[in-house]
Amino acid sequence: MLRGGALYFESQVGKVLVEWLPAWPVEGRAMPAVVVIGAQWGDEGKGKIVDHLAERATMVVRYQGGNNAGHTVMIGDTVLKLHQVPAGITRPQVAAVLGHGMVINPPALVEELDMLEEKGISTQNLHISANAHVVMPYHIRLDELEESLRGDHAIGTTKRGIGPAYTFKVARRGLRMQDLVDRDRFARQVALVLERVNLELSRIFGDRGFTVEEIVEQYAPAIERLAPFVTDTSLFIHQALQEGANVLMEGAQATMLDIDFGTYPYVTSSSPTAGGACQGSGVSPREIKEIIGVVKAYTSRVGSGPFPTELRDEVGDWIVERGHEYGTTTGRRRRCGWIDLVALRYAARVNGFTGLALTRVDVLSGLPEVKLCVAYRLPDGTVIKEYPIDTQLLALAEPVYETMPGWEGDITSVREWGGLPKNARAYCQRVAELVGVPVDLISVGAERNDLIALRWPM
Repeated sequence: MLRGGALYFESQVGKVLVEWLPAWPVEGRAMPAVVVIGAQWGDEGKGKIVDHLAERATMVVRYQGGNNAGHTVMIGDTVLKLHQVPAGITRPQVAAVLGHGMVINPPALVEELDMLEEKGISTQNLHISANAHVVMPYHIRLDELEESLRGDHAIGTTKRGIGPAYTFKVARRGLRMQDLVDRDRFARQVALVLERVNLELSRIFGDRGFTVEEIVEQYAPAIERLAPFVTDTSLFIHQALQEGANVLMEGAQATMLDIDFGTYPYVTSSSPTAGGACQGSGVSPREIKEIIGVVKAYTSRVGSGPFPTELRDEVGDWIVERGHEYGTTTGRRRRCGWIDLVALRYAARVNGFTGLALTRVDVLSGLPEVKLCVAYRLPDGTVIKEYPIDTQLLALAEPVYETMPGWEGDITSVREWGGLPKNARAYCQRVAELVGVPVDLISVGAERNDLIALRWPM
């Protein structure tokens, strides 16, 4: 049975009849998807949140990025560092999907699958989009050479070839997974691309370039291994939703690294935001029910770029060491500072968060006081509460802080809201209040079960 109707309203031209299209069927409606998004500059703990929510999921979809990202999931004494495979792979009932918004490094993906299987985790429920673009050896070479050429203005890329792979995609010079599954087709496509790539490498960088044979031979074993998993994932996801599956979608990096909404040019080359989830998976926006923003209880970022709340003192060093703030992918020390609620309100607006997952609350235990950035002070003395779109202005902004009392003790065993110290609860409540989004989940430790669930988004 369909629901529909009409509405009369008064206007300057008289009574107007507005008819709306029939709504979804009451019975047999598709199950909406849930999207998990990093709300800061990455490394918020998305892997743990996805792993937790995947307990109730049928499918987890990674919709953008490549092996420049890193999710860490701890299961007992087992530490999993995932770079391309969705965090939901740890759940045996979950289909793991690599969407067409990703750029995939086949040899690196095979290494990751081997690592998972060595730890007893099945990878047979993997699905790779035929339209996902491929990171090629020349992308990695170009990434290294271009970053070196930037000198003092280096962006701080992981040098994994992600940026060049997306550049080739937009320039319509890229190769997709469907181009690799047939060896002859792969060789022909590589030959076409190398005609120009080798000219660029030799004339601009003085590099010898590549041959078709060495690239095909390097990728052939990985292609053979991955070919059975290559499929139309957009259709696969659509059919699952129509059948009532719980679909969980995860991005890499985070909102403040988005190519359009981040601190450009110190950003990634894709869209980790809610809009990118639809674009990178082939799912309509109306299929999305919940958008969960993952927020670290403080702020961190890797590489260059403006960071108003960065701490360059002993408190910053303390957070780095206590939080083990070193990159999953690169091992680089992360820059750390107080939580930035101006940037978080911006992230909430851009994505439309329905809930927050507040992570690393345990790291702040032991500090006599904690600070929250509630506004920025500009060089002319103006105080603003909205995030400035001008990146250069952001780099000059000084944080305006609100100070709250800290809390003591080990909270990693706490599983109920009431078990948190009073000041920790006040801190969580203040974050929700100032961002304007409720806190659904609170992570209090590194283990998979070190979590307080105030509401299940799925």
